[in-house]
Amino acid sequence: MADPTPESWRRVDAYLTETLVGHDPDLETAVAEQHAAGMPAIEVAPVSGKLLQLLVRISGARRVLEIGTLGAYSTIWMARGLAPGGSVVTVEAEPENARIARANLDRAGVGDRVKIMVGRAADVLPTLEGSEPFDLVFIDADKESNTIYIDWAARLGRPGTVVVVDNIGRGGEVANPATMNPQVIGTQRGLELLARDPRFDATALQTLDRKGYDGIAIALVV
Repeated sequence: MADPTPESWRRVDAYLTETLVGHDPDLETAVAEQHAAGMPAIEVAPVSGKLLQLLVRISGARRVLEIGTLGAYSTIWMARGLAPGGSVVTVEAEPENARIARANLDRAGVGDRVKIMVGRAADVLPTLEGSEPFDLVFIDADKESNTIYIDWAARLGRPGTVVVVDNIGRGGEVANPATMNPQVIGTQRGLELLARDPRFDATALQTLDRKGYDGIAIALVV
C-alpha cells in the first residue's frame, strides 16, 4: 500500500466530497463570504461538516453547543441535522465574525434555530449553567483553552452527551513531547483530560482532507 501524499489525499478528499457531499450554494456562499471578509480559511472540510451533521442526527440532538463560530459553516451543517424543535447555541469571540455568521445562517434558512453569543467562550460558558443540558458539543476554538472547553462540555452536558474536539492532530505535532507550540500543548492537555477524567469515554482519529493532516477527538459524557 502506497504512503499518502498531499496530492493523493486531496484527490481522495475531492472524490469523497463530490460523491457523498456534493455542492450546496448556501454552504459555499458562507465560505466565500467568510474569506471575502478576511477571516482565516480554517472552517471544517465538507466531509467533516457532513460528519458533524450525521453525529447530530445519530445522537438525536435537540440542543447543540458550538464553541468557535467563525463564519458559521459548521453551524449550518449542525443546524440542519437537529431534531424537530432543536437549536444551536454558538459562541464567537469576534463581533465582526458573528455579524457575518448571522448573515450566513439567515441566508441558509437556519437562522431561527441558532443563537450566537458574542464574547470569550471562557466568559460566556458559565452563563449557560442551569440551562437545559446540551446533547452535543463541538469545540473548535483556541486550542490553548481546550481543557476549559472540555470541562464545560461535561458540566453543560449530561450522560450521553457527545463531545467533538477538532484539530487534534496538528499535522502530527501532537505526538511531540518536546513541543513549545502553545496550540499543540493545549491540544495535548485536552486529550490528556479526556483520557483521565472519569466523566468521559473518548477516542481520536487522524484525518487527511483538503485542509491537510489533522484529526478529531470524539467523546461521550458518562
